[in-house]
Amino acid sequence: MKFDMHCHTKEGSIDAHVDIETYVQKLISEGFDGMLVTDHNSYDGYRKWKEIANTVKTSKPFTVLKGIEYDTRDAGHMIVILPEHIFCKLLEVRGLTFNELEKLVHRLGGILGPAHPYGTGFFALMSTNFGKQNKEIIHKFDFVETFNACNHTIENVKARAWAAKYKKMNFGGSDAHFMNVVGSAFTSFDAEIKNNNDLIKAVQEKVKTVAGGSLLAKYQKHNIIKKYPGVAGYWVYNKLGAVFCTPARHKARKQLPA
Repeated sequence: MKFDMHCHTKEGSIDAHVDIETYVQKLISEGFDGMLVTDHNSYDGYRKWKEIANTVKTSKPFTVLKGIEYDTRDAGHMIVILPEHIFCKLLEVRGLTFNELEKLVHRLGGILGPAHPYGTGFFALMSTNFGKQNKEIIHKFDFVETFNACNHTIENVKARAWAAKYKKMNFGGSDAHFMNVVGSAFTSFDAEIKNNNDLIKAVQEKVKTVAGGSLLAKYQKHNIIKKYPGVAGYWVYNKLGAVFCTPARHKARKQLPA
């Protein structure tokens, strides 16, 4: 089955411009069987799909999976996938450390892996001091995003080599925020995946995957960064955001199951 495993929707990511219904229809037209919604610290795009799914006409069955691209305080962005009926409010509040996030996700029966680990900027694991000093951290991952359509070739090559060294499953995703990036990357699974539980089982059983696609130079992260204050600016944004969200994290922790 062919999935785009890194998708941002207008409903869930403030920097995305494609609504979930348009995203689904576009992927279907490109021959995809499903997508993983990975909005920034939010399930809102997935919630919107659940709200409208029964009213949307599609030309074939299509699976929409629930995920999040979580903004850690110290290790960049992580793709997080929880079991089918588990929603965790704490994952919608940015600023957990990687160690906190990893323990939480696995305690809830979920899986996680680094998004664009060798990308440029503090949102990429290997561009953080934590990642540089803890390369063996890969043992805590269930998969690695080894193809990201918005990365440079060398960044994807490094990610693939890192995953291969430790025999980690390959994920590929478009990381699309704009329409002409949707469907530019894929993950093919040698398994039938109809929901989050199927996906988690497939990853845990290490089924064969193929990750690939086409790179989109216009939207590569190196170029996106230049439009903003830059890498240093994102570092400040990340750190201040983590501090600002501290009260919300404390509140969300109290709602966790014992």
